[in-house]
Amino acid sequence: MLEVSHVTKLYGRLAANRDVSFSVEDGQIAVLMGPNGAGKSTIIKCIAGLLRFSGEIRVGGFPNKSLQAKRQLGYLPELPAVYDMLTVGEHLEFIARAYRLQEWEGRAKALLARFELEDKRNRLGRELSKGMQQKLSICCMLLISPRVAIFDEPMVGLDPHAIRQLKEVFLELRREGCSVLISTHMIDSVEDYWDVAHIMMNGAFAATRRAGETAEDGQTLEELFFSITEKEGRA
Repeated sequence: MLEVSHVTKLYGRLAANRDVSFSVEDGQIAVLMGPNGAGKSTIIKCIAGLLRFSGEIRVGGFPNKSLQAKRQLGYLPELPAVYDMLTVGEHLEFIARAYRLQEWEGRAKALLARFELEDKRNRLGRELSKGMQQKLSICCMLLISPRVAIFDEPMVGLDPHAIRQLKEVFLELRREGCSVLISTHMIDSVEDYWDVAHIMMNGAFAATRRAGETAEDGQTLEELFFSITEKEGRA
């Protein structure tokens, strides 16, 4: 389970996040939606422990910066972060050693095959295209079998096959009881499988919609999103 309580992140006088609170239950897919600059990536980085903030974030019941939390947390950043001088195979070995994984080789091989990287196993990180780097980052994240998985704009740069596989991964993680959080501004990339959607504007939640709920005005999630973001843009 992921719990975010009253998180505020300031850059000087600018509030990138303002008193943000929400939770993602076990076996639930939550999405953060909003235009660029709404604060989605900031809250994701706070959860991942990359930024200082006020408030509290707990992963599996532990403070997010604790070792117990980090062992359960999988994080896919907006921009792929690979090592120039490590091969694809060495990236996975590095993650396995860092997390002290046992009998990981079979899972690593299956992930590389799934994301069409098996024949790139001996390629250096710097030799990979951006899309391949993204797929490698996904494989590294999934190798640890996270209990809480956060994805920041995960579809960017992926080919259609990889997008299809990643969407299947979301559903598999949910079935396995993982708490899944996806940040995106691409509504059509999440429309088929979300359980709860939070629309962010100016660092705070402007609306929350749960799957199966019918709005009083009959708006779809897409219509709600544009009614909020376009209204703000005209203000």
